[in-house]
Amino acid sequence: MGTPDFAVEALRCLVEGGYNVVGVVTMPDKPVGRHQTELSMSPVKEYALSQGLRVLQPERLKDEAFLGELRALRADLQIVVAFRMLPEAVWQMPPMGTFNLHASLLPRYRGAAPINWAIINGDEETGITTFFLQHAIDTGHIIQQERVPILPDDDAEAVHDRLMLLGGRLVVETVDNILAERVNPIPQEQMQLPVADCQRQAPKIFRDTCCIDWSRSAGDTRNFIRGLSPYPGAWAEFVIGGKPQVLKVFRSHIVGREEWPVAEGEEARAAGTLFARADRLFVQQADGLQELDLVQLAGKKRMSAADFLRGMKGKI
Repeated sequence: MGTPDFAVEALRCLVEGGYNVVGVVTMPDKPVGRHQTELSMSPVKEYALSQGLRVLQPERLKDEAFLGELRALRADLQIVVAFRMLPEAVWQMPPMGTFNLHASLLPRYRGAAPINWAIINGDEETGITTFFLQHAIDTGHIIQQERVPILPDDDAEAVHDRLMLLGGRLVVETVDNILAERVNPIPQEQMQLPVADCQRQAPKIFRDTCCIDWSRSAGDTRNFIRGLSPYPGAWAEFVIGGKPQVLKVFRSHIVGREEWPVAEGEEARAAGTLFARADRLFVQQADGLQELDLVQLAGKKRMSAADFLRGMKGKI
C-alpha cells in the first residue's frame, strides 16, 4: 500500500526478490492539466501495472466493496509505505499483521513530513523504521531501525533518496524476519530516548509553513531552506521593482561578518533586507548574511542568483 516514488522502491525490491505480491493498493488517479480532463496515475500504480500486478484504488478505505476485494486477495502480510491512515478493519485483516515503513527514527518525528522536519530542526542524523500498525498514527511497536547521517549540505531530496533506497532493503529484511518468526517488536515507550526527542513531531507542511522568518539565526534559516528543497520550497515576499513579489529559495549559504567587510551604512540594514552586489544576492540577518544561490520568482523558472539578477536589470 503506497502512492509516491518513495514507496516504489520497496515494491520493486519485493517484486525483484521473488515475493508473491498478490495486490497493490494506491490512491485513485488524479485529474491534471489545464482543464483537469486528463488523469495521472500514482508512481506506485505505474510500476505495479508494468509488472502485471493487481491494483486496487479505493476512494474510501472503509467501503465494503473495497474490503471485500482486499479479503479476496488473502494476503498473509500487508506493507504500508507513504500511504493513508488505515482503518482497523484493514490493518487487522492479514494473519501476520500490517507493518509500516516510516522515514524517521521513531518515536521521533511522527507525522507526514519527517524528512523535512529533521533537516529544518538541524538534526545531524535520521533514519528509517519498520513498525506494526496500531490505532494511533506512527505509534506501533518497532520491528527494525536503520540510522543515516544528515550531511551539512543535504537538502530534503538528498535525504529522501538515501532513505528510499535504504527503506526498500529494510522492507525486505523485515518481511524475511516476520516470515522466519525472528521479530521481537519493541513498544515505542520503551525506547529510552530523551523526552525532547520523543516530542519532536513532523506535521504536514502547508504553504504558510514555508514562509521564511528572517529574524531567526542564519543557521536556522539555512536549515529551513534545505529542509524544504526542492519541494515545496521555502519562500519570502520582497519588494522588487517597486512591488511585492514572492521569491522561492532552494539553496543558500551563510556569509559571516568576518568573511564580508561591512560597508558604511550596512549596520542599519534591517533583518530580511534583500540586496545585491555584482552577481551575488544576499539577505541581511542579525548574525550575518544569507547568500541566496538558487531562487525562483513566482511564475518563472528556477535559476542561479546570477541569472536572476541579470533578469532583474538593476531592480535590486
